[in-house]
Amino acid sequence: MTRAQSPSGGRSVFRRKPIEQVTGESESGGLAKSLGLWQLTAIGVGGIIGAGIFSLAGAVANKTAGPAVLISFLIAGIASAAAAFSYAEFAGLIPKAGSAYTYGYVVLGELAGWLIGWDLLLEYTAIVAVVAIGISGYFNNLLGMLGIELPAWMLGAPGTEGEGVAPGSYSVNLFAALLCLLIAYVLNLGMKNAARFESALVWLKVGVVLLVIVVGVFHINTGNYSNFFPFGFGGAVTGAATVFFAVFGYDAMSTAAEESKDSQKHMPKAIIYSLAISMVLYVLACLVLTGMVHYTKIDGEAAFASAFADVGLPALGMIISVGAILGILTVMFTFMLGVTRVGFAMSRDGLLPQFLAKTSKKHQVPSRITWIVGVCSAFIAGFLDISAAAELTNIGILLAFVVVCVAVIVLRYRRPDLPRTFRTPGMPVVPIIGVVFSIWLITFLQPETWLRFAIWFGIGLAVYFAYSYRKSKLNQPAAASTQD
Repeated sequence: MTRAQSPSGGRSVFRRKPIEQVTGESESGGLAKSLGLWQLTAIGVGGIIGAGIFSLAGAVANKTAGPAVLISFLIAGIASAAAAFSYAEFAGLIPKAGSAYTYGYVVLGELAGWLIGWDLLLEYTAIVAVVAIGISGYFNNLLGMLGIELPAWMLGAPGTEGEGVAPGSYSVNLFAALLCLLIAYVLNLGMKNAARFESALVWLKVGVVLLVIVVGVFHINTGNYSNFFPFGFGGAVTGAATVFFAVFGYDAMSTAAEESKDSQKHMPKAIIYSLAISMVLYVLACLVLTGMVHYTKIDGEAAFASAFADVGLPALGMIISVGAILGILTVMFTFMLGVTRVGFAMSRDGLLPQFLAKTSKKHQVPSRITWIVGVCSAFIAGFLDISAAAELTNIGILLAFVVVCVAVIVLRYRRPDLPRTFRTPGMPVVPIIGVVFSIWLITFLQPETWLRFAIWFGIGLAVYFAYSYRKSKLNQPAAASTQD
């Protein structure tokens, strides 16, 4: 590699993509601009509210925090908000697909952007698969309640325990795999139609949560709050590290910036609105759950369904189970949307094969990469158990938070003249809080996670120097002005 020619171009791995060039791409790109403020907000809420409210809250209350689980959510929400403000500033400033990948590319350079984008490709795809496996479990349990039994070969991945799958047998989690392909199909119908599908499910999910809160409040026994910190305040903090992964989703939503009708105005609002709405629902739901049932008796897997069954409302528990299945589906939608837009942006920049950035003439969506992600996530969901799939997630998203929070500080001082429709408050303290909290959470990850992370990053570096570095649009000045 030769000596760098300039910070924003030349042959350095730290070459940065000019913001003015990014804006030009978003104006002439091939993605249809069809999303309004509330559709964006719905996508954000869809990504944030999922298993966290229907099962994770109960598990943390039962084993880690007790009634102070709501404090856990508040701590996690405050920490997540520090990153959300940084995302909001960038979303208003750089209305382009790619989110953390694009922000890192513009501010910290090509290699930093590549590594974050490369990692998010795996993280988001794995999240889609993990959620699909979780929904499959809900679905199988629901069928069991209805007296319907499916063949054992389609109930779980090979070696799955507790699903009736014989060791060494040929089996697949068929429902989970089909769900991944279904979401890919919906996304390929065009963003306008896909957003309608997502919005309908999101508002249904919000309706179920509100039903839980309104009905549950009449069955609260205040005595269940008497020992509010049974595991001490430290238990609430530890719980925050667990539930933090239930209070992001806006990061994946921000990848749709290019498909917003007025991204610079609407995207920052949608990020803040989606996190605020979700946090209010999380806190109220936690108050109801820990008030209805003593924390020692909360079911960690189906907390609300079992809680209402305990107070003599099993039918409502059934409705909640159905709502959970449909509601968690929106998480798959948001993160598959996120990974396809990150891949699209990387391909358009030349860091991945450019045929992946080809958009459908009819629907103006990146159909090729959407189907590739759909098939890959279906394979993971169909043939890996949920613990193995879950181990592929988490670290990349935390690193993306670190990159975005650092980048917003750097760009504020490097380019204070840029027109910002939203400015992160408390600069630079708020972004630093986001960095510190994300790094603190990374310390909770297991050594195996770091090993997989190192292997994936090693592969990413090999791909970058063997292909992406040479094919980058910034390495080909003559082609830089002819974006797809």
